[in-house]
Amino acid sequence: MDIRPGLSGHAELVVGEQHTAPSIGSGKVRVLATPVMINLIEAAALAAIEHLLPAGYQSLGTHLDVRHIAATPVGMGVTAIAEVTAVDGRTVTFKVRASDEKELIGEGIHERVVVNVEKFDARVQKKLGVK
Repeated sequence: MDIRPGLSGHAELVVGEQHTAPSIGSGKVRVLATPVMINLIEAAALAAIEHLLPAGYQSLGTHLDVRHIAATPVGMGVTAIAEVTAVDGRTVTFKVRASDEKELIGEGIHERVVVNVEKFDARVQKKLGVK
């Protein structure tokens, strides 16, 4: 893997009704829902590293420590950026930020672990009792 500190990725969306807290069941105010912001942050992390992984491998989110610090209304654009800060074996750590058109709306740390999809799926199937 050629994953190293300094690599970054981004993801964008325009907040629609489907992205609001009432639409996903995480609140009553019609603003960008925290779980949607987190999803955008994870998409940015994927954009930073997934294209560098060998065939049959992918990364899975294992840790998030993110603050959602400002509300974003419907119709406003949001951009998330994830920058690789450390690589320790299969674990990749990112500094993450999300901003709308006016200000920083979230920031924190995100970790992902690189897995062999076939082996991972076998463990999941075993958990289900499938051989």
